[in-house]
Amino acid sequence: MLEGKIRDSITKSNAKALKRNGYLIANIYGKNESNIHCAFKRNEFIKYMRAKTGLVFPVKIGEINCDVVVQEYQKDPVTNDILHVDMMFVKKNVTAKFKIPVKVSGSPVGLKNKGVLVFSRKRIAVKCTPEVLPQSYTLDITHLDVGHTILVRDLPAIEGVKVIDKPSLAVVGIIKAK
Repeated sequence: MLEGKIRDSITKSNAKALKRNGYLIANIYGKNESNIHCAFKRNEFIKYMRAKTGLVFPVKIGEINCDVVVQEYQKDPVTNDILHVDMMFVKKNVTAKFKIPVKVSGSPVGLKNKGVLVFSRKRIAVKCTPEVLPQSYTLDITHLDVGHTILVRDLPAIEGVKVIDKPSLAVVGIIKAK
């Protein structure tokens, strides 16, 4: 279980002091819940995120135990360090919006024909309950050639999961190299 601490103050100077001491600033929010401003040890947070097996995971903030899912990271554009993370409370049998990661398998034909693989969407927005929440969308891209794409409407249907993104959006494709 990932453990953090509640931030006493949400001022800029307090956030800078926490970052200097190796903490990662985070917010946890949810429908009909009060927001929790918290901080996690940066290295522990990164190790936990790499080792976790599912999208939903438990955290302990002070005396509060809850299940959360990461909604968004904010990264430094130069150093690529994580600056801030937003998490959302997850409640059983309650429908919510989630962002599911996209993974690919196989080597596309288009790479041999001087093409380049392009990820247009790394995460797909869906609406479902946590019980049917998929861990990821795994796409087989071995048949993709130069100029071919996989659109949101081409994603495999999962019972109980409704895709929110527009059906005409590209997820992954092969473009011609210059």
